[in-house]
Amino acid sequence: MAHAPTEDAGVARAGEAADATPEASVHPGINDSYFEQATIRPWRRRFEREGREVFDHRHAIVEALALQPGVAVADIGAGTGLFTMLLAKAVGPAGRVFAVDLMPHFLAHIRAQAAAQGVAEVVTTVQATERSPSLAAGSVDVVFTSDAYHHIEYPRAYLAEIHAALRPGGLLYLIDYDRVEGESAAWLLEHVRAGEREVVGELEAAGFALEGPVALRAGTLRENYFLRFRRTP
Repeated sequence: MAHAPTEDAGVARAGEAADATPEASVHPGINDSYFEQATIRPWRRRFEREGREVFDHRHAIVEALALQPGVAVADIGAGTGLFTMLLAKAVGPAGRVFAVDLMPHFLAHIRAQAAAQGVAEVVTTVQATERSPSLAAGSVDVVFTSDAYHHIEYPRAYLAEIHAALRPGGLLYLIDYDRVEGESAAWLLEHVRAGEREVVGELEAAGFALEGPVALRAGTLRENYFLRFRRTP
């Protein structure tokens, strides 16, 4: 396995410094509420509740990833660890799960939960920055992100870092809200900056090939799209 990310160490990446034209935020302020409400309880009530589609289908979603024991997975935008713990159990004691998030209070909660659930040796928390997931190059086989892509303010820089972190042929699984002009609720149109087609375009420009939608055992998601990409050279 390649050198793992340092736990909670915001690793500066050379790639973003090399870009002569700084990338502008595509959605300034999208993460402000997370910084302002730095306690875990309200976020758990929001993220881990019945009726939230990805929560209701969480086990089927992880099953659809078809993770093999021993692989290394990055949970980008891990939040309260909803998927982190399930991923840790899927990869087993020989695997690794890097729980990546911008919020220190989320990472502290994930560490506590990993210890309580007996997967502390599998889970490593990683302090991200706005422009980087702070993962070492070639450190993961799979990247998974659920309802978090629209929180990435600097997608060009961030996706370049994800591309570098994935090993050759690695997979990226992305779930995000289905944003449709004229159909989606007003709050979603304001909160989520891009629809599926635009997101796919950003991923393809960053060196990821779309392999198609991911089907769940019990059907498909209604409020979100679920896509699989493969890292290309």
